[in-house]
Amino acid sequence: MPARALTAKGEQTRSRIVAGAAAEIRERGVDEVRLEDVMTRTATSKSQLFHYFPDGKEELLIAVARFEADNVIDDQQPMLGELDSWESWERWRVRLIERYRLQGTHCPLSVLLGSGRRTPASQAVVDGLMERWQAAIAAGIRRMQAKGEIAAAMEADRAAAGLLAGIQGGVLLLLGTGRTDHLEAVLDMTIGALRR
Repeated sequence: MPARALTAKGEQTRSRIVAGAAAEIRERGVDEVRLEDVMTRTATSKSQLFHYFPDGKEELLIAVARFEADNVIDDQQPMLGELDSWESWERWRVRLIERYRLQGTHCPLSVLLGSGRRTPASQAVVDGLMERWQAAIAAGIRRMQAKGEIAAAMEADRAAAGLLAGIQGGVLLLLGTGRTDHLEAVLDMTIGALRR
């Protein structure tokens, strides 16, 4: 995010540029998108683009990666934030599978943060996403522990880390196979283990 504070109009313009760049990347791929394409799609000038992203395309790509990471969490809401009954865990499970079934074999984050683009800034985006996601799952586990539905002795953070690692494995297999059955299996098994 820019260090300087933006006006409400400035925030809207910056957000429009990021969302437009994200749409371009989803349609064409990160290597095919030029700044001119983003300017055309978002009806912004070169001076506007560089006002919000002075370091150019790489800075814009990190902003798009943050946008896509936020979408991963936002797409699971409100279910992810309401893990306080086994019914709510099932609703979250269904929503998560729906989200990845719709996404299919194209992961915007992996396209943006692929092996050739690993930088400290891109790693921070991934780390931030995983920390937020794990914290939300751990909070749900703690709510269930408070109700006596999950064993109090279970380490919530460790259990959440394991569940998240399983989800990521299922998503990786989805990207390779186009099927969600691995993701479904890991969710069923890990949530089932929480219930025992």
